[in-house]
Amino acid sequence: MLQLPDTPRMSTLVSLENAYERCRQITAKYSKTFYLGTLLMPEAKRRAIWAIYVWCRRTDELVDGPQSALTTPETLAAWEHRLELVFAGQPSDSLDVALVDTIKRFPLDIQPFRDMIAGQQMDLYRSRYKTFEDLHLYCYRVAGTVGLMSASVMGTIPPDRLRMPWSRPLDKKKDPVQEAIALGVANQLTNILRDVGEDARRGRIYIPLEDLARFNYTEQDLLKEVIDERWCALMRFQIQRARKFFAQAESGISALSDDARWPVWSALLLYRQILEAIERNQYDVFHQRAYVPTPRKFIYLPVAWLKSL
Repeated sequence: MLQLPDTPRMSTLVSLENAYERCRQITAKYSKTFYLGTLLMPEAKRRAIWAIYVWCRRTDELVDGPQSALTTPETLAAWEHRLELVFAGQPSDSLDVALVDTIKRFPLDIQPFRDMIAGQQMDLYRSRYKTFEDLHLYCYRVAGTVGLMSASVMGTIPPDRLRMPWSRPLDKKKDPVQEAIALGVANQLTNILRDVGEDARRGRIYIPLEDLARFNYTEQDLLKEVIDERWCALMRFQIQRARKFFAQAESGISALSDDARWPVWSALLLYRQILEAIERNQYDVFHQRAYVPTPRKFIYLPVAWLKSL
């Protein structure tokens, strides 16, 4: 079993400011679209989101990073124990310092973090998903959980609070927790479609096998990177499903606190643009990476602001 390092003395770790700055740098480097959305948040909230993002990225890299071949179930069990230390206020390294502080400042629950680790465990022994129900569980664990973590930082407003006359009325039937999960699932489905080629080259197919059969497209076709009408129809179906989750997520944004709605709307609109990029590339996700150009990102910021009012 992987041995955890002894918990260092606080004096051997970086300062809190430096810890958050390192989290900011990592977020800016590896998730440019997401990072842009965080810059619209108040300082305390964006720093917390950076700390959460970095923990999630480190967790993901245990099974998808350069050293993933060395990861075992024992590795993930050790990582979960280390998570428990963080929630107990005991950072194991300098990046943990920021997360420990975030946990003190916001009402984070450890369970979504544990669920994410369970999602990484799925990647250790599964490379195919028979049904969408199977895939949905995976998407919840590796990304829907991010929505739960983030919602704890964003905060919500009382449903009966007076809003501006031009604001959208709050739907009291909507559960902002479920909408937060939906946004995470939508993002993960988008990632899956964007990264089909990269994942296939690693022997992984995340598109449900039942969906491949529905369009008479085989695993062998996918591994051979066949792009034909069957593939295009399959991708249109997958994109429509992702958009339904984005639409579900939209209905919960109005329940977020005032200073969270603009950045969340921005993140949603920008990430959803990846689906349009896939369409512009004529569904070639094997040889072209779908991304949102920076000028297009800035076009959507005022649109997101108007939606947040």
